[in-house]
Amino acid sequence: MATTPSPDPSPIEDFTEVQNSPEFKELKRTHRSFVFPMTVFFLLWYFAYVLAAAYLPEFMSIKVMGNINIGLILGLLQFVSTFVITALYVSFANRKLDPKATAIRHEIEGHPTTQEASQ
Repeated sequence: MATTPSPDPSPIEDFTEVQNSPEFKELKRTHRSFVFPMTVFFLLWYFAYVLAAAYLPEFMSIKVMGNINIGLILGLLQFVSTFVITALYVSFANRKLDPKATAIRHEIEGHPTTQEASQ
């Protein structure tokens, strides 16, 4: 009979303890400081477009150039804004979230921090 290998005997961090740590709470607060306002902005922008399309057809049908009208431009800007928000989030995560998450992960895994390694 084959036996299954036992799990790594290294100590397992209590994840509830990690979630209650000030570092993890700061990480969540930093994440939410970007995500919630950006979500509200995008939803307002999206619903403004939908409502304009539904209730302001004369405005949306104003021709800008040839067959291109304001409704088409605003619709394409929905896609552009999605890509811009994604790029902003990636930049924000790289600058603010990833260093904090890496520090927490290193603490959980038992890696020395930058300060400990330099001593």
